[in-house]
Amino acid sequence: MPLARQTMTSCMVDAGGRRRDGAGDGVVAVVLAGGRGSRLAPLTRDRAKPAVPFGGGHRIIDFTLSNCVNSGLRRVLVLTQYKSASLDRHLMLGWSGLFRPEFGEALEILPPQQRVGEHWYRGTADAVFQNLGALERHAPRLVVVLAGDHVYRMDYRELVATHDRAGADVTIASLPVPEAAGRELGTMRVDASWRVRGFFEKTSTPPLLPGQPGTCLASMGVYCFSWPFLRDRLRGNQASGGGHDFGHDILPAAVATRAVLAHPFGGPNGGYWRDVGTIDAYYDAGRDLLGAAPAFDLHDGEWPIRTLPTALPPPKFVTVADGTRRHRGGAADSLVGAGAVLAGGMALGSILGPRVRLAAGARVEDSVLLDGVEVGPHARVRRTIVDKGTRLPAGVAVGFDRGADEALGLTISPGGVTVVPSGHVFPEPSAPLAPAPSRHPGAALAAPLPLRPR
Repeated sequence: MPLARQTMTSCMVDAGGRRRDGAGDGVVAVVLAGGRGSRLAPLTRDRAKPAVPFGGGHRIIDFTLSNCVNSGLRRVLVLTQYKSASLDRHLMLGWSGLFRPEFGEALEILPPQQRVGEHWYRGTADAVFQNLGALERHAPRLVVVLAGDHVYRMDYRELVATHDRAGADVTIASLPVPEAAGRELGTMRVDASWRVRGFFEKTSTPPLLPGQPGTCLASMGVYCFSWPFLRDRLRGNQASGGGHDFGHDILPAAVATRAVLAHPFGGPNGGYWRDVGTIDAYYDAGRDLLGAAPAFDLHDGEWPIRTLPTALPPPKFVTVADGTRRHRGGAADSLVGAGAVLAGGMALGSILGPRVRLAAGARVEDSVLLDGVEVGPHARVRRTIVDKGTRLPAGVAVGFDRGADEALGLTISPGGVTVVPSGHVFPEPSAPLAPAPSRHPGAALAAPLPLRPR
């Protein structure tokens, strides 16, 4: 039978009956931001996955950190590792100023320091184990462990409230997903009270939810631990030579002997949460930001997604004369970042990052262009991700012919999305290409206009 929904509140009450509106009392957040992100290559060729730009002006890690700040979690440890230079810079310039040490707040960036051996972080649990000393300095009551590479909004106060009400040792944020997706995630078997009776990491046969064929309960990689349990379990695991991962090692072992609870994110039907760890997942999550009623709305002022502020001007749209025709600069069903200039170029169903430039007659359709990309006159881009600082010459076409894209050395995802790595050099087209018909409903906006007589 379907699981009963737990009642959730956005506040907590202490032993004396006093209302606490924030989740920050005795709670420290640990953000895991050190993964290689190899499945997101080539976007992770020169940067960590949490530092990959997303949504026209943010980085992926901004979503987790915004959730922390909006939930009142003001003591945050970010554990970095691979290719962390741009991530460190983003955290220092964009986030450190939001935390006030004089009020007991902190944003600490912690790379591997080899305090317990001559190795880097060997897994999620090992990363936290190597930083138990940093956690102990904060004397936490609870530790909320978060992934820095997911896109979602979540009030962690609800997770903490669920954990406190049940007196759990660990509470796992969860949501229902299709069985196929569950094979790539941690999944759980739970009873009617949401007590976890089994945890299975990336199994080929995930347990299905009762009464919901083809659906399983997946872990979001968001955990709330009671501090004594986390500290003692990680130390004991290290002493016994156990594995180094929460999903593979710590959580499956804890289910048998400790109080492990599932927290239903967004209720029985779940809320919006995306693991953007592959090119196709990243592309699809970007598409979720578009449209009149997007699946994920960046413009929701009730739960703002913060990022590094810039001094860039607003985007500019210009009509440009080209021979006997005029080309309108504009965008439809798109997000356009600050400082972008569409000088006679058109974006349709696309996401343009800061400082992107589209020249006269250029057309970008169903694509993602990161910071500083330049698209030359009459160039065409479709279903493509173009990494930062790349220049597409006049007349080039990308995303229309798989064979042609592969001949240029470009990456093609299993879902057919072309990826242009940062700094890729295109050959200049030998002859102008005939314009291809557009499938986008706003394509009429890109049609050239006759030149007005003087």
